[in-house]
Amino acid sequence: MTESIRDVYHKLLQDGGIIPDQAQADLLDDLEGLENILLKPVSTTGLMGKLFRKRAATSKGLYLWGSVGRGKSMLMDLFYDHIPIEEKRRLHFLTFIQEIHDRLKVIRQQEVEDVIPPLSDIFAQDLKFLCLDEFQIDNVPDGVIVGRLLKSLFAKGTVLFTTSNRQPSELYKDGLNRHLIESYIQVLESNLNVVEFGGRLDHRKNRLQGKKSYFHPANEMASQGLEAIWQELSGGHSERLKIEFKGREILFSQFSNGTLRTHFWELCGQPLGPPDFLAIANNIKVLILEDVPLLSRQNYNEAKRFVMLVDTLYENRIKLFVSAASNPENLYIEGSESFEFNRAVSRLNEMQSKNWGN
Repeated sequence: MTESIRDVYHKLLQDGGIIPDQAQADLLDDLEGLENILLKPVSTTGLMGKLFRKRAATSKGLYLWGSVGRGKSMLMDLFYDHIPIEEKRRLHFLTFIQEIHDRLKVIRQQEVEDVIPPLSDIFAQDLKFLCLDEFQIDNVPDGVIVGRLLKSLFAKGTVLFTTSNRQPSELYKDGLNRHLIESYIQVLESNLNVVEFGGRLDHRKNRLQGKKSYFHPANEMASQGLEAIWQELSGGHSERLKIEFKGREILFSQFSNGTLRTHFWELCGQPLGPPDFLAIANNIKVLILEDVPLLSRQNYNEAKRFVMLVDTLYENRIKLFVSAASNPENLYIEGSESFEFNRAVSRLNEMQSKNWGN
């Protein structure tokens, strides 16, 4: 590798790929430290050798936390793409949790006494570097499993880079029986370089502000417009999103950095209700919805769900990008009075405004 992460960042800055941000620039030292842990042999002589040897011995990675939209995910993606090793994975934390539970189902069928060692062996196989975006703990069982798994992975030499909106000590704050996972939170604090990322710029808002959000008709030009937005928000990374709710699973194939991309029939064609849409909204920040058709008595159930979806997105301030057969006023072709479509029309128009969702 001839270029450092600092070189890559400054080249992107010079090319206009990113806007200047002092907080991002200040983080380059920590990213270079992570780069050294992953790639560079540790010198055994001299003061700097001793410092790097100590850092390599004590740090298993980087925990980057701060407010939403500051560029944490962008920097993670930049760093991940930059590191020239094959034994690496980059996952959204929700995808990580889903994979853990999927694998535990198989392991438990083997009736092993402790599921964590075989789980750790599976994840550690051919894995030197793990990136987890938007780390969070929502319940004690997941907290215990993740804590034990990461502790085992650290012992096997896996390096972790994770982002979060909260510092480790604030994870699952005031949650029921939080004391049961405090030792696992300490696993993060004792193994990772915990860095607060205090960027003042909200880059997600900057990227979305002023963007066209409602495309009609749903033709090739609309598809290209949504594709450009998806590429900008996802950075080319896509994962599966599985939401488990009341014993059911809602599956989506395109999810990245809090952005869900799906089609009208994939979402509104399912027998979903308000609680389901709320569960989806709780797991995303942006929805890209493609190919909303003209709505009528012929697709009444789907149209009803679309209204529920719009209400849920509106009430939870989720940014919506959509392609549709017509503008909101002409989308329901048999008259909006039939099932309160007027409210959906009003909200769709409001959600197109420049500052909505900020």
